[in-house]
Amino acid sequence: MERIVMAASKNKLGESQASAPDPAGADFKPSYSEDQGPGGETHQIAGGDVATLTTAQGGPVADDQNTLRYGARGPALLEDFHFREKIFHFDHERIPERVVHARGYAAHGYFELTDSLADVTRADVLSRVGEKTPAFVRFSTVAGSKGSFDLARDVRGFAVKIYTREGNWDLVGNNIPVFFIQDAIKFPDLVHSVKPAPDRAFPQAQSAHDNFWDFISLTPESFHMIMWTMSDRAIPRSFRFMEGFGVHTFRLLDKDDHSTFVKFHWKPKLGLQSVAWNEAVKINGADPDFHRRDLWDAITSGDFPEWELGVQLFDEEFAEKFAFDVLDPTKIIPEEEIPVRVIGRLVLDRVVDNFFAETEQVAFMTQNVPPGIDFSNDPLLQGRNFSYLDTQLKRLGSPNFTHIPINAPKCPFAHFQQDGHMAMHNPKGRANYEPNSWGAEGGPREDPVRGFRSFAGEETGPKARIRPESFADHYSQARQFYISQTPIEQKHIGDALVFELSKCEREDIRSRVVSHLIHIDKDLAATVADGLGLDLPKPAKAASAVVDTLPPSNALSIIKNGPDRFEGRKLGILITDGADAEMFSALVAAVNKEKAVYEIVAPKIGGATLSDGTKVAADQKIDGGPSVLYDAVAVLASEYGAALLAGDATAKDFVTDAFAHCKFIGYSAEVMALLEKAGLAEDLDDACIELGKKADATSFIEACRALRFWTREAEVDLDAKG
Repeated sequence: MERIVMAASKNKLGESQASAPDPAGADFKPSYSEDQGPGGETHQIAGGDVATLTTAQGGPVADDQNTLRYGARGPALLEDFHFREKIFHFDHERIPERVVHARGYAAHGYFELTDSLADVTRADVLSRVGEKTPAFVRFSTVAGSKGSFDLARDVRGFAVKIYTREGNWDLVGNNIPVFFIQDAIKFPDLVHSVKPAPDRAFPQAQSAHDNFWDFISLTPESFHMIMWTMSDRAIPRSFRFMEGFGVHTFRLLDKDDHSTFVKFHWKPKLGLQSVAWNEAVKINGADPDFHRRDLWDAITSGDFPEWELGVQLFDEEFAEKFAFDVLDPTKIIPEEEIPVRVIGRLVLDRVVDNFFAETEQVAFMTQNVPPGIDFSNDPLLQGRNFSYLDTQLKRLGSPNFTHIPINAPKCPFAHFQQDGHMAMHNPKGRANYEPNSWGAEGGPREDPVRGFRSFAGEETGPKARIRPESFADHYSQARQFYISQTPIEQKHIGDALVFELSKCEREDIRSRVVSHLIHIDKDLAATVADGLGLDLPKPAKAASAVVDTLPPSNALSIIKNGPDRFEGRKLGILITDGADAEMFSALVAAVNKEKAVYEIVAPKIGGATLSDGTKVAADQKIDGGPSVLYDAVAVLASEYGAALLAGDATAKDFVTDAFAHCKFIGYSAEVMALLEKAGLAEDLDDACIELGKKADATSFIEACRALRFWTREAEVDLDAKG
């Protein structure tokens, strides 16, 4: 790897920096094996002989880090043949599943505007308050194949297609507001690093391996995103309980083409919630379709998932004074600096009729925007706009993929595109070109008033492969994210880093990652080093001084944005023959009043007969309904039934896992026999609630609104005790 050192300069905070950071750290000396280029040539670079990187045509590449652009903060240029070839080949690697976001699940719904933005945009969909516009949303994981499991530690795609009166608007976002890289030219490298290694084809849907962390440790710009992906944000409890973000800075244009910058946010009506890592591992074994099933069940039961659409609006003046570059996709604008203004809601109210025809064939493209919404010069967004069309052509096999119903606009459309594989809408009449002399029969014409107009920006600077100096601070916002978490969330980040890096075989990669963590939080770095049995390394060389005065942002914490209610959650009720019928009825009534749901778990799928002779059918047999599938659990048993459960290993797992995962546990007095056999009788805490009288059922469900009793983790986790 060639190390590039450039003259120091000043960033927007006035701190000294270098235009191109040394990602490896001052003391890093990579050791490469002997390798030769196609022509047999070798070149001495940074400690070993390596081949010169070339294009597929054999042309040597001088810069593989930056897209060619006009000015340091300007737009990407079409003449960048290296980027074009690299992203073109990457887009066509997989047949036919998506290269990324292969495992997805989707539903239909609508977007309803509640607060007009007509003062800042001429986009019709953002101007008509009260109008419901059809929408289609696809959630996904990034790294795994179509057959991987739902609860991988991963970024989640949150792609929304809104069928507006002025064409389709695709807001192709994620559940995390930043990304690993700043320039789209690095996207193939990022994804290659996290995908199964080409020689062994594993691991699948996992980032806990040498290739991924090798790339990350050599790419400091990734560390803000790493804080998010190592947090509980990367293991959401449900699609319904996670945020969505447009990631990039876009522009809104009014009727006079005046520009306002905008960032888009989706906020779940039911609040944020994630699972514990040990729980995620067990859910993947118990139900690898956990997220899919949750969304399907919610919609088909009439509990329609809902999100608010919010925007952060700002102008050039704010962009100039903001401490970070608004074009940098590895940065956020904290909500304390620009509050999120809620302007609408998204409701999913219909499942698909056919998974392949809709979920699998839907084609999202960031460049699909209606008039009044435009792009910024964010280099990652510019690259996505260029890439997605290639991707859809390869996946769907024809330039006519827009003729597939799920992709077709629902407004009138007219153009002169013709023929091609599976053409469904060829132009009528003799004219298939424009301009023409055939009048009204000659087909459509451009409309300078209603049509899409780009922002008339003025760009200056050299035509060069260059990264803006204002992109050089890679650690300050990563630190801000970390200090914004509650102590238990910080612990989970440290645990995740130790787990992931423990799967790396090379100690130098582990140490290099820790060298970056020192800039984020010294205690975090020390915790991770200790967990890996490493001596604390020297800090990695930073291109810009770390700003340690950024204040915490409550919006970045899941726990601080929890729902304070049990609505939309699921209670698992384990019952046996002879269980108290009145308590069972009271518990069900309390769950229904809370607008939550429940499932019955029993020793046999046929269910159980309660104390009054009522037969209750089971949704799950105990072996197939572990407590990891539920947000809280209750166990109601007769004395005889509790004795049977106490002798069953799976029943003991049901309560011990619930306890270990800090869930609320309700139990009848008879169940103490099971709790004793499970080794929990001496450890019962305030989140273990005895259900003795009918009123206890209501108290228990009200307690469950907290979702987790996190103080318990310190008592059940060796890392917390150590």
